Amino acid sequence: MTVAIVTHPALAAHDTGDHPERAARWERTDARLAALGLPRIEPAPIAADALARVHPVAHGERIKAFCEGGGGRLDDDTVACPASYDVALLSAGAAIAAVDRVATGQDRTAVALCRPPGHHALADQTMGFCFFNNAALAARHAQQAYGLQRVVILDWDLHHGNGTEAIFYDDPSVLYLSTHQHPNWPGSGAPADVGTGLGTGFNVNVQLPIGTGDAGYLHTMQEVFAPVVAAFKPELIIISAGYDAHWRDPLGRMGLTVAGFAALTREAQGWADRLCGGKLVALMEGGYDLEALAASMLATVQVLAGVEVADLLGPSPYHEPKAEVERAIRRTLQAIKPYWPN
Repeated sequence: MTVAIVTHPALAAHDTGDHPERAARWERTDARLAALGLPRIEPAPIAADALARVHPVAHGERIKAFCEGGGGRLDDDTVACPASYDVALLSAGAAIAAVDRVATGQDRTAVALCRPPGHHALADQTMGFCFFNNAALAARHAQQAYGLQRVVILDWDLHHGNGTEAIFYDDPSVLYLSTHQHPNWPGSGAPADVGTGLGTGFNVNVQLPIGTGDAGYLHTMQEVFAPVVAAFKPELIIISAGYDAHWRDPLGRMGLTVAGFAALTREAQGWADRLCGGKLVALMEGGYDLEALAASMLATVQVLAGVEVADLLGPSPYHEPKAEVERAIRRTLQAIKPYWPN
């Protein structure tokens, strides 16, 4: 068993012009991964019943009609062209196909080059470049198609995945873990936001300060997330794999490097190996410096494939605010202590 790369040339047909979420993101990343020679799987568009597990039918119909009408701006940040609805269905289908590969044992891990991304999409609303919530759809598919009862979604994108959080906020079957730059758009994801109802405690947010780099991110993973994941005992780990926390990214001010993303991947891979037979799926989210995105996604795949990682983009120019990172970690640990005592 190896790492499957789920990708499709049509993912470049979502034409957004010079928008930050542009076709070149997929093109550059896909070309870099192709050089590895790993199995490449072409997904089908997500089926209507699978889409309806997360999104009301009216949500998809609104996007379809908008695109058929020529496209434009669905909201302040999300651009659509006539092909975008079909591409969004294919992007969600890539997330579904990645779960299928892992859940059926065809591959130990799978990486899907989802485009458009998904973690800001609410059940009934587009937002932040996102049409459908790929990670949420993947989790629901794993549960309803394969009977999995406990799924972790680890979101290391620069921005808080407000859509994913909202979809599972009252659901104890999905443990949502997010690191995100604070302050930054969309302004959500406070440590006190731990879930509601039966889902209380199953939503864990760490608001990291500007400049946080490799050491701070890895410390957060090990200090905050690892004990919770071990107690939760997941059957599958899904990574909302955004790379806009790389120090070169134009939309953020964080200090992660390619080597740092490799270290985060090793940590998550270790959780999967110890807790759920290695079952791990990574779905592409943000990342808007083309070279940083491609190199960082390559590093994730190389780690999963057991291939040596070389960081050719170098160290971060940011000074890591170690004391502020520690305070951010302590705030989250205090918020979740009633539900996940160490």
